[in-house]
Amino acid sequence: MVRSSNKSSQTISIKDVAKRCGVSITTVSRVINKIPTVKDENRRKVLKAVRELDFHPSVLAQRLATGHSNVVALVIPRYEGIFYSFYALELIRGIGALCEAFKLDLLLHLTSGGTPLNIKGVGGFIFADIIGNRRQLEDAFNSKLPVVVINNYIDDMDVNCIAVDNEGGAEKAVDYLINLGHRKIAHITGDLATQAASLRYNGYKDALRKNGLPLNEEYVFQTDYSRGRAREAAEKLMALAEPVSAVFVASDSMALEVMAVVRERGGKIPDDLSIVGFDDNPSGLYGPVALTTIKQPLIQMAQESIKELNSLMSSREPMPAKKIFLPTELIIRESCRPLPVQLQ
Repeated sequence: MVRSSNKSSQTISIKDVAKRCGVSITTVSRVINKIPTVKDENRRKVLKAVRELDFHPSVLAQRLATGHSNVVALVIPRYEGIFYSFYALELIRGIGALCEAFKLDLLLHLTSGGTPLNIKGVGGFIFADIIGNRRQLEDAFNSKLPVVVINNYIDDMDVNCIAVDNEGGAEKAVDYLINLGHRKIAHITGDLATQAASLRYNGYKDALRKNGLPLNEEYVFQTDYSRGRAREAAEKLMALAEPVSAVFVASDSMALEVMAVVRERGGKIPDDLSIVGFDDNPSGLYGPVALTTIKQPLIQMAQESIKELNSLMSSREPMPAKKIFLPTELIIRESCRPLPVQLQ
């Protein structure tokens, strides 16, 4: 006959399980943590007592006992509108899906970079870019916990990183516009404090230089990636004394804002202005004109980071750091046109 306990499952402890089946607390702990040095008879007793008492071991206690945690901390620098950001949502979607597949728990940490990270109970870190939180990366790395950085190529630390070829992608975008006959090409940057925006600006300049075109500083408008600042940049662009025929914009969401400003002022895309964005945000498909863009493999980057981190967390031996660059792709749609010969 099965005896019932008067205690609730919340107050049942490992001591109660040990007392029920007449073994030591150490034996119960070994059974719970699946350590194979327990006699079969004692293992059966413990598992039976666990079922009868409806005992639920502390996850934290198990992690402390085994020295292993399946918690992945995703650290994302905080910025305005993060939960409306295609970039952030794609990373969370890709990382979350593979965490579930690998039976890892995901902890989301939004940071301004000013406070130290709590590493207690964490098995590994993924840093989604490094913007003002380099100290946090260094602390995590020095803790000897597995670390992977995404969307930022770290060349001065022996840390795993997976980055997108932002410079090459921007160069593709501007090369495409130049091949269509455009010579006066503006650039609306992202936040140049970020590596991605800085490299996209470099790619814009590289393409101009490679094709023998001068860099006109009046054609460069710096923003913080927000649509509000993109609108301001678009208004300045439209007011140029010498109008441009094309613009490369550092993100699709900003490119869509530029398109909106042009239409509000009675202009047409691409008749009056050709536009190339960066991201391949699905929202670029649904406007009056489908947006030509540079596709960056955000889901692939997110999933590769989890695969790499899972390998690091599972390995008993140190593994050499990997530095991975993922390629971009030019997606041609409707927002650009070739210039007639007389306009070149």
